[in-house]
Amino acid sequence: MGIQLIAMDIDGTLLDSQSQLSPDNAQTIAEAASRGIDIVIVTGRRYNSARLIAEQLPCEVELIVSNGALVKSKSGTTHLRSLLPAETARRVVDATEEFRQMSGVIFDRPAENQVIFERIDWDGPFVGPYLRRHRTQVAEVAPLANCLNGEDPVEVMFIGECAPVSAARERLESLEFRSDFTIAVTEYPRTGFSFMDVLGRGVTKGSALEQWARRKGIPRENVMAIGDNWNDREMLEYAGLPVVMGNSIAGLKSFGWATTLTNDQSGVAEAIRTHILRNG
Repeated sequence: MGIQLIAMDIDGTLLDSQSQLSPDNAQTIAEAASRGIDIVIVTGRRYNSARLIAEQLPCEVELIVSNGALVKSKSGTTHLRSLLPAETARRVVDATEEFRQMSGVIFDRPAENQVIFERIDWDGPFVGPYLRRHRTQVAEVAPLANCLNGEDPVEVMFIGECAPVSAARERLESLEFRSDFTIAVTEYPRTGFSFMDVLGRGVTKGSALEQWARRKGIPRENVMAIGDNWNDREMLEYAGLPVVMGNSIAGLKSFGWATTLTNDQSGVAEAIRTHILRNG
């Protein structure tokens, strides 16, 4: 039957290095959709941020966001939710006090108070630009654990330079309740920047994609996934046709999966043409 669903990451994959969507990617994705293929964005971004990209695609798109914690439509309908239990989130926050300057808690809320930090450095070199782009959705709560008052969050987030984020990961890996949560890491070695998300147990891009494909009645062998970073690994492992971007981190290229052009060369469009449109 061929590919029935295309799942693609956003940053480093769908968007180029200037965070722009190329006309080639947009038009080729729309052509695939016109042939009845489901288009799914699968990203570590929050829904509000991912939706801005989805709206640039001239076709129907579903969104798997926050590294698999939420599945939503472009219009905002929630299909699936896999949240981090508030008590687990509190234990993670309590155990990582030395990394408080780069940690926050994210909630699935419609507008304000989605992203909570204990103290915000609006001019910081890493966290500052990210938070300034989402200023209306960000708030301060001190101490941070006080925001965990019964509502389950989407995740606990760590954002900053690669070295301290790596140190925070080592701390989390050593916790006696490590099996209660999942860690998703996105690294950008060229810029020295890293994200780490602490999610509910078993929550990954791959697990969410599997649930969604099953719900749609699409077998994994008819799923194509395209990604570039560590948090894409489970999604790529699930897909019958995994494709790695030319600009991918080296680790993903070691699995022997198909490789396409870089994100600055519209690698998503090239992958769709190569594996779907030219074979259709």
